[in-house]
Amino acid sequence: MVACVVGVTALAAALGLSILLLGLQRVFASAPTLWHHNDQDISKTSLTVVIPAFNEALNIDGCLRHVLKSDKPCSHWEVIVVDDQSSDNTVNIAEQTIRAFAGSDQPNAAVLQAGPRPKGERWVGKNWGCSQAMEQVQSTWVLFIDADVSLAPDAIRRALHQSIQEKADLFSLAPRLTCGCLTEWMVQPIMASLLGLGFPILEANDPDSTVAFAAGPFMLFRRDSYNAIGGHRALAGEVVEDLALARLIKEGGFRLRYVLGIDAVDLQMYANFEALWEGWSKNWFLGLDRSISKSLGAGGVVLLMFTLPWLLLPTSLTMACLSSHDQSLWLGDAGLGLIAILMQLSVRLWTRSRFSVPLRHWWLMGIGGLIIGLIAPTSVWKSLTGKGWTWKGRSLAEAQAL
Repeated sequence: MVACVVGVTALAAALGLSILLLGLQRVFASAPTLWHHNDQDISKTSLTVVIPAFNEALNIDGCLRHVLKSDKPCSHWEVIVVDDQSSDNTVNIAEQTIRAFAGSDQPNAAVLQAGPRPKGERWVGKNWGCSQAMEQVQSTWVLFIDADVSLAPDAIRRALHQSIQEKADLFSLAPRLTCGCLTEWMVQPIMASLLGLGFPILEANDPDSTVAFAAGPFMLFRRDSYNAIGGHRALAGEVVEDLALARLIKEGGFRLRYVLGIDAVDLQMYANFEALWEGWSKNWFLGLDRSISKSLGAGGVVLLMFTLPWLLLPTSLTMACLSSHDQSLWLGDAGLGLIAILMQLSVRLWTRSRFSVPLRHWWLMGIGGLIIGLIAPTSVWKSLTGKGWTWKGRSLAEAQAL
């Protein structure tokens, strides 16, 4: 009886991973991408790049260097780093980088202090910093990027050209997730696969659909459209502000374009386990429609597909050696567990082929699945109770409770 249960579990994991792989292939086969060539002359338009930063000492130099080394996208463009009261060395590093790149062929760049958040008002995340930066922006277009983003030299130019040709009011690029620390290598490839499977690419780009989606690390707005929906100020207390902005764009009758930018935008989200745990436990529940059943169910499915096969395989082999009458059943269970593990490898091989993500540490996906399985109930608990619900040490619950 136990052998049958183990076999069914291993089979379910293998089938789940097969569905995941087929789903990824189907979704990305039809996904729109960032264009490579564009002959349209848009040199006379203007653009401001806004980089909100709070305690980004580890990232701000690399991000700024990539931006300042970008191909000139238009005749007039500038860069604003808006500091949201960082307590580390973010401001000094940003100013040093700007000075190092100062020159006649470089865009104007400056660091802006967002100042203290108004008392009695609900402001979370980067909404305050972005809203303060927009007080200074007069350009036709404004691009918001996160400080943990690295851009290809032609990323901004290509995005601006395509946005104008497609008459977009919000043009967002889905980045390629990259990994630094060991924890990221265990968790982020799984998260990228889950996000890819749920990638609402066709619906998001369909003006007749109410589905709206955008990626916060790279959001290019037509400034008049941004102002018409109220911008970040209209959703000051919204934790997942990128999805909220995308919804406002569609609800306002404006045009949303969400495309793959994996050859142009790299995103390394977390420096260590603590940051990853804080970040995903902040977003998991909110990203699954604030649904307890969806959040816990998704966490359980991840455990089934990515963690259990690594437990079932050695267990089944051990029981096959110890058991006399169920040996064939246990060997069959071991075979199913091995198939599930090979399917995990297949997912990573496809990811390497499609997105150039190395196979590094793929055999640790079982631990990654366990971490995600623990993140799911943690995120539900934090979001509903407000206890420990933070981003970079700032409480999100306090802002919600005002």
